[in-house]
Amino acid sequence: MKLSHLDDKGAARMVDVGHKPPTQRRAIARSRVALGPATLELLTSGGLPKGDALAVARVAGIMAAKQTPALIPLCHPLPLSAVSVELTPEADGVLIEATASTTAPTGVEMEAMTAASVAALALYDMIKGVERGARITGVWLVMKEGGASGHWDRED
Repeated sequence: MKLSHLDDKGAARMVDVGHKPPTQRRAIARSRVALGPATLELLTSGGLPKGDALAVARVAGIMAAKQTPALIPLCHPLPLSAVSVELTPEADGVLIEATASTTAPTGVEMEAMTAASVAALALYDMIKGVERGARITGVWLVMKEGGASGHWDRED
């Protein structure tokens, strides 16, 4: 299998998508931040010293999606139609789900994953004063749709 971001000599390159027609595309990514019960209680009751951590993380994720090509060297700048970031407290932490959509010649997987990643980092920043041992336990693509490869769902 040939990697699209490598030329014939193995050097990194930006893929030419100029010949591809714009199509509607959407991607969903998730991340998780593991927290202890005391921190989770402070988070959900509004008792954190820095304020509304969930709101800050949501905005950070949205802002990050818009900066993806500045952070990931070979990503194309895309006209994002929408980005949403939802943070759901669970028994052992917070599940973050980011959705990005566009009409463009290339997909928005990296924008969704960047949003989920940065939202998790921002959440950690907001709670680190009460729980330095909190962990970001993963970032993963859940779904992508659109383009020549069509629809893909994570199976696990």
